[in-house]
Amino acid sequence: MKNEALQMRKYSSTTYMILAALFAAMTAVCSWIYIPLPFTPVPINLATLAVFLAGSLLGHTYGPISMVVYVLVGAIGVPVFAGGTGGLGIITGPTGGYILGYIAAAAIIGFMTSRLDSKKIYILVISMVTGLIACYTLGTIWFCIVTGMGGGSVGIGAALMMCVVPFLPGDGLKIICAVFITKKIRPHIF
Repeated sequence: MKNEALQMRKYSSTTYMILAALFAAMTAVCSWIYIPLPFTPVPINLATLAVFLAGSLLGHTYGPISMVVYVLVGAIGVPVFAGGTGGLGIITGPTGGYILGYIAAAAIIGFMTSRLDSKKIYILVISMVTGLIACYTLGTIWFCIVTGMGGGSVGIGAALMMCVVPFLPGDGLKIICAVFITKKIRPHIF
């Protein structure tokens, strides 16, 4: 945290707030690029790529702020979620936990990369995987509650097969891309 605070002094807080707004917008654009799946209400989209980048590039303060902005803009009805949807109904629906999980993921990634040596690739990968696990956990719990699938291990297993397992290969590729982009851009931000 101390290390990040020293690094963050390179620019003003206004600059970092502008960057947070840009990352919120990038998350929206990445959400619009989606593929609906017939067996789940959770679509494939690129939003987690933006979440990984927000956490790793903006840190534990401004990364989550960018995701809070994204969620709040979507909650008031601006069509920033997958498929150009928006509104509180999306957040309270089956996919809302994953959307809220973006905030936790960005916070975890930002915290880990500011506390650990983020110049090392394995630290970036571990932080992004940890953030993704948090997002999946919050999202799957919320999905189970909203859909009523939480009854026992069979329900949770079915939810995982619908909402997590099909997304693992794509999220792995997004982590690889995010690590590469972070390694290239981070020295220019900090």
